Amino acid sequence: MRRKLWFSHFAVAAVAVLVVGVPALVIGAGRGTAVLTVLAAFIVVAVVLAAWLAAVLAGRLARPVEELAEAAGRLGAGDPRPLGRRYGVADLDQVADGLDSSARRLSSLLAADRELAVDASHQLRTPLTALSMRLEEMIAAADDPDVVRDEGNAALTQTERLADVVTQLLSPARRATAASAALTGIDEIVRQQVVEWEPTFRRARRKLVVIGVRGLQAYVTPGGLAQVLATLLDNALMHGGGTVTLQTSQNARSVVIEVRDEGNGIPAELVSRIFERSVSGRPEGTGLGLALARTMAAADGGRVVLVKPKPATFAVFLPRHPLRPGTQPVRGPA
Repeated sequence: MRRKLWFSHFAVAAVAVLVVGVPALVIGAGRGTAVLTVLAAFIVVAVVLAAWLAAVLAGRLARPVEELAEAAGRLGAGDPRPLGRRYGVADLDQVADGLDSSARRLSSLLAADRELAVDASHQLRTPLTALSMRLEEMIAAADDPDVVRDEGNAALTQTERLADVVTQLLSPARRATAASAALTGIDEIVRQQVVEWEPTFRRARRKLVVIGVRGLQAYVTPGGLAQVLATLLDNALMHGGGTVTLQTSQNARSVVIEVRDEGNGIPAELVSRIFERSVSGRPEGTGLGLALARTMAAADGGRVVLVKPKPATFAVFLPRHPLRPGTQPVRGPA
């Protein structure tokens, strides 16, 4: 492109020089050799100068187009870096704005895809682990039909929960708002989590107990609350110690489910950042669980908070009343 622009500019300039120079040479030929020589030299200099100016103009005109083409090529290859330059030419700047907008959109989509992959790997790990343990229990008790039947029912429940997780992850509206929450009994969800996690805690020679008020109801999505509790139980199992207690209660606005263990608690340097992604108390930890739990609770208008760092005590605050549009999620102690 640059060569074509140079050739077209130089051709125009050369024609202009010839239009002026040829008559001048004809006139100068009648006035002597010296005048003719000077005029010829001027024409040569003019042609050289025209070639130089044509190269400069071609470069200035071609550079923005080349940069825009390069940016479009990067975008097509999946590189979302924005162009970040404007040229003071309305048409070119409009193209640059469009490319930068597309780059930002592509960057957002790529980030969402990466987040989905990370979230999926974490959220699927817990039900898959529980399902695997149920199957192992069935194999170990193959001679006892009653145990096999009970473990089979539990495994089926795990499979259904796993399907719910996959559906939620693949749904375009997986970041659902509180509008999808319904008045739900809490006891059954808590009981289900105890049934699912009891074999895991038993293998670790630890106990899982439930205390508190029964018959509580809150506006939640059952699958979302189940994932929040599973995440907190998994966190207590991996990072805590001793008996893990689930305690249910309520206040004027919220149903509260506390999950606490008897371990050493959360290191002081992590307390203020415990809900940040990639923050973990163990080197091999992903640091995703608590961040995901808080996000899932917020989707129903609830909140997950750290009540006490030692021993680690987390609380899930769930709304007792339906949230109106624009209503802030229920609050708890930070």
